Amino acid sequence: MTTGPNTQPKQNISEADWLTGQLLIAMPAMRDPRFVQSVIFICAHTPDGAMGVVLNRPVKSPKFPDLLQHLGVEPSPPQRLLPVGTGGPVDDQRGFVLHSSDWTGEGSMEVDPQHLLSANLEILRAVAAGGGPEKARLVLGYAGWGAGQLDEEMKQNAWLNVPPDDAIIYDTNYGTKWQRALAMLHIDPAQLSTGAGHA
Repeated sequence: MTTGPNTQPKQNISEADWLTGQLLIAMPAMRDPRFVQSVIFICAHTPDGAMGVVLNRPVKSPKFPDLLQHLGVEPSPPQRLLPVGTGGPVDDQRGFVLHSSDWTGEGSMEVDPQHLLSANLEILRAVAAGGGPEKARLVLGYAGWGAGQLDEEMKQNAWLNVPPDDAIIYDTNYGTKWQRALAMLHIDPAQLSTGAGHA
């Protein structure tokens, strides 16, 4: 089993949800300070809107053990730690765990065959006890788009997209995720025009 990018074409999906499971990469011209040089994993993309979690915004506080203690999750200290990041500006007091598909719980949402999103205490208890999914990261909040909004931003060249890469999703080399994601498209950030147009 490989952990590199999933380059297989998606089967049986409508054009409306073509970004589900993809990585979004902010273009240099991104004006929204919340998303400058951000890399976002898209968990859902439908005609009603889109939802994703930012991968390269670590938080200094709370640390994972502090968060579990606040939620009353045992054991304390946990037997396993997860990196904690800011998933986006929406509902930023709510935690989401993006993880590999070798673990599932009640309410876990399958993004694609390799990635699930869980937002319950069950997965935190499993991780605290030393179990849970092999690969996981915890984010607070998420990025959301209304109906057609993300599609319009794609047309305006606000974002690039690439297939998911587990190193970019799960590792803690936050400072290089944006550059590494662009490198998957063989793009050097220095060569990108901040005013890229489209045909």
